[in-house]
Amino acid sequence: FMLFFAMISTVCAAVFGDNSTDSYWLLRIKSELVDSAGVLNNWSPSAHICSWNGLTCSVDKSQVVGLNLSGSGLSGSISPEFGYLTSLQTLDLSLNSLAGSIPLELGQLENLRILLMYSNSLSGRIPAEIGLLKNLQVLRIGDNMLSGAITPSIGNLTELQVLGLAYCQLNGSIPIEIGRLKHLLSLDLQMNSLSGLIPEEIHGCEELQNFAASNNKLEGDIPSSMVLLKSLQILNLANSSLSGSIPIQLSHLSNLRYLNLQGNRLNGEIPPQLNQLVQLETLDLSKNNLSGTISLLNTQLKNLQVMVLSGNALTGTIPSNFCLSNSSLRLLILAENKLSGEFPLELLNCYSLQQLDLSDNSFEGQLATQLSNCKKLEHLLLNNNQFTGPMPPWLGGLQELGELDLSSNNFNGTVPRELGNCFSLLKLSLHRNNLSGKIPEEIGNLVYLNVLNLQRNNLSGSIPSTIQQCRKLYELRLAENLLTGSIPSELGRLTELQVILDLSTNFFSGGIPSSLGNLMKLERLNLSLNELQGEVPSPLGKLTSLHVLNLSNNDLQGQIPSTLSGFPLSSFSGNNKLCG
Repeated sequence: FMLFFAMISTVCAAVFGDNSTDSYWLLRIKSELVDSAGVLNNWSPSAHICSWNGLTCSVDKSQVVGLNLSGSGLSGSISPEFGYLTSLQTLDLSLNSLAGSIPLELGQLENLRILLMYSNSLSGRIPAEIGLLKNLQVLRIGDNMLSGAITPSIGNLTELQVLGLAYCQLNGSIPIEIGRLKHLLSLDLQMNSLSGLIPEEIHGCEELQNFAASNNKLEGDIPSSMVLLKSLQILNLANSSLSGSIPIQLSHLSNLRYLNLQGNRLNGEIPPQLNQLVQLETLDLSKNNLSGTISLLNTQLKNLQVMVLSGNALTGTIPSNFCLSNSSLRLLILAENKLSGEFPLELLNCYSLQQLDLSDNSFEGQLATQLSNCKKLEHLLLNNNQFTGPMPPWLGGLQELGELDLSSNNFNGTVPRELGNCFSLLKLSLHRNNLSGKIPEEIGNLVYLNVLNLQRNNLSGSIPSTIQQCRKLYELRLAENLLTGSIPSELGRLTELQVILDLSTNFFSGGIPSSLGNLMKLERLNLSLNELQGEVPSPLGKLTSLHVLNLSNNDLQGQIPSTLSGFPLSSFSGNNKLCG
């Protein structure tokens, strides 16, 4: 074989030049790849190797030092013969459709500094031979179907700066050998099935700036040794099974900008020492078992833009010195806790707020007028509390609002016509209150509205014809009110209605408008418990997406239209005078 290979090399040298060996192996590699885009068409003996697509040669053109075929539409497998390209310093096969395993022969590429194979369909284990690449600085092989444990030999890559193994199917524990990677800047292990403890040895990655291990099955305490990661800027341990309290030592990570511990089993109080993280921009501690009062202050966390503490058992009120007028806070989510007291005036200094979610707590009293100063609000969610008093007209001044949810409170009075000035509104939920009076004509100004839910109030009068201008509605709920008059035929112009049209439990009279047959996307139609008369219009048979039709408890009569026969309806309720 060696004699044959020497003869081949001699022949290739005459054709390709000094880097003939690389040419030979590259043509062999090409033969194992499916190149549907023709990227490798110029890999040919008729062209100099240094002109081949994706290749980088050394200055003297004697060696191939780089191969970049990222996003080239390649499929097939990664050939073991890559192991013969021993001069390679960069190998990028990312963003293709390559399958099969990672060949262990890649461990022969002793000069390799960058290895990128992420976003393919590679499977099998990470070969232990990867630990032979002593000069490797960047290893990104995530977003594949790799399985098994992370090989401990990865601890031999002492020059490594970036390690990306996210979005795979890796299991087992994080190897303690990771702690040998003293120059590691980024460690990304997200979206795997890793279990066990986070090793105390992680502190050996003393230059680490980004540690992301979210969406795994990690358990136990957050190691206090992380305090030694003085350069850490991003810490994401969300959605695992970590327990114990939040270590006070995290407050010493003075460069931390992003801290996400949501979706674990952490308990105890939120350490007030976290106020020392003055560089922090995002803090998410939601969906844990945290208790006690809120001790975090935007007055100290002056760079904080996002604070999410929802889904815990926090009690008490919001601190009086919570926010400064020059705050950077854009998103504040305190939903699903046990917070109480009147509407927190302390929040009204946060003029920068774009999303405020206090839903599912026990706040009470009237909405503070000063909230109208938060002109940047896009999402205001105060549902499932105990707020009282009339719904304030100044809500119409929040013209950036895309979502307003005041449902399940004790608001009374009328629906403010000023809400018609919230031209950007996509979702308006005022259900389960004590609102009365008419639905204002100005509702028709909300031409971008997707969801309108006013059910379970005491609204009276008729449905305003201007509602036909809300052409983007896909969900309309007006049930359980005191609405009267006929069902306006203009509803048939709301052709984007899909989720539900619910007018049940009112006092509508007259017939069912045949124009409802134009709502071709509608899945649920509920007109039950009204005073409707006449026949069921046959155009309803055109509603081919319908799977729930409830016309019960009216005074309908006549033949059930044959157009409805054969429909996969899960409900067609009775108590009428229908036949057929």
